[in-house]
Amino acid sequence: MIVGDLLHLDDLSIRLAWGTPDLLDRPVTGVSSTDLQDPARYLQPGELVLTGLVWWRPADDSGALRFATALRSAGVAALLAGEGTHGSIPDGLAEACRTHGIPLLAVPAGVSFRAVTDRVYLRLWGDLRAGVQDTAAIPEAVRSELLDLVRTEAGPGEVLAHAVGRLGLPDCTISTTGGRPIAGGPPPAPPAGRAGRGGVGLPVGPQDGSPFDGWRLRAHPHTPAVEPVLQCLAELLAPLAARTRAASGARRLAAGRLLDALADDGGLAEPLAACGLGEAGPLVAVTARIEPGRAGDEPPADWAARALAEALHPLGVPYAAGTDRTGAGAALVAAPAERVAERLRRARPALQAALTGRRTLRIGVGPAAPPAPQPLRAALVQARYVLAGAAGPVGSAAELDSLDGLLRGIPPEVTAAFHARLLAPLTAHDAENAVSLLGTLAVFLDLDGSWARTAESLHIHVNTVHYRIRRIEELTGRNLARLRDRLDLRAALLCAPGPVGAARQTSSS
Repeated sequence: MIVGDLLHLDDLSIRLAWGTPDLLDRPVTGVSSTDLQDPARYLQPGELVLTGLVWWRPADDSGALRFATALRSAGVAALLAGEGTHGSIPDGLAEACRTHGIPLLAVPAGVSFRAVTDRVYLRLWGDLRAGVQDTAAIPEAVRSELLDLVRTEAGPGEVLAHAVGRLGLPDCTISTTGGRPIAGGPPPAPPAGRAGRGGVGLPVGPQDGSPFDGWRLRAHPHTPAVEPVLQCLAELLAPLAARTRAASGARRLAAGRLLDALADDGGLAEPLAACGLGEAGPLVAVTARIEPGRAGDEPPADWAARALAEALHPLGVPYAAGTDRTGAGAALVAAPAERVAERLRRARPALQAALTGRRTLRIGVGPAAPPAPQPLRAALVQARYVLAGAAGPVGSAAELDSLDGLLRGIPPEVTAAFHARLLAPLTAHDAENAVSLLGTLAVFLDLDGSWARTAESLHIHVNTVHYRIRRIEELTGRNLARLRDRLDLRAALLCAPGPVGAARQTSSS
């Protein structure tokens, strides 16, 4: 499908507001709806962008240019602007699209964006289906029945069950690439040593490269005889997958608007309601990142948000998962924090297995907070802190109950500087002497300042312990009889860079 095809959909009456013949030949890969003024981070190259122009203000001539700049940076195919809000396409928007070479199409008032989205994905599905060689694998009568179910918006479970029954297929399942069941129940584990296409599954509908939310169709058992039928069935199911993908994208956009409003200290009532969280009560803040295995291996910004949505969906509670302005995935979930953390810990291994290139998914779970700007911002800050310092891949704010846990969230550059500032004299001493004052200090503090137990642990006389502690106090300027100074030195030991600090944290916990 190309952009110009939209002008020939007679029932939608889409018109060309600006565009050249070569721009109308651009291929289309999908559709995304937005009313953000800078939606670039939510868009994919080749997409059509639908906007109701809610963001446009007549007094702000620069707004249209900022919007068009964002579309160009994302590499979109064209802009479809609805005339329902303002009655016509603003001249400033047409000029901005001309400046950046973005085809601009007008969607008449009364034409729903859902109708446009469905027609586009049905056309994309038709293009994809045209490339299938064995179109006779499914009898025409069954094909018509399945198409009727798809057109009446039957769910994937109903369509799959009808196909299995009418075609005499073995048990079939549809699941996301992240492993979440969509239809037919959870796929059974493949037998040991049985790899291949049947184990991975056939892709259903257009794929955008995400390792989490694309659909896969599998037969159990999978045999060469069912391969042609499954291929055609996957093509028939493509519109359902496309609709789900569009709906998921819309939910991520709504979540992004909520996160932006939270960052801007704006009103939350409307964005919360748009995400289905208007009456949800306390919300748990969650954040996630996918760390690259090597430089230059950073995944797309929205992968972490997709991973969160994939993990949170089975909870069956309202949630919003999107990408925040730091580039991390973030979510607000209407469920107790303990339940959210438990669900994420169970889901994380399957999500991690879907990643390649030594990328690592890390998640931080903050506390529950009332749906108001200040409490929710504070909860997200805690979730980000936990993400930065969690000992494992999934951390929870409930684990911030010790000095060790608190220090893990501080940037290593800061903790290393604190360690050096307090303990550099002891480090220098130990480098030139066989006696380790750092080791003596660590044991003394671990044993709650007990002279006798320190001497016993180090196999030295108690008078030697007294001498070493006096020397430590002289070099550091601290008095180990004072609790405050003990805490400072204890924290400095825990801040030791590398495995030394980690070992001390472990031994002292």
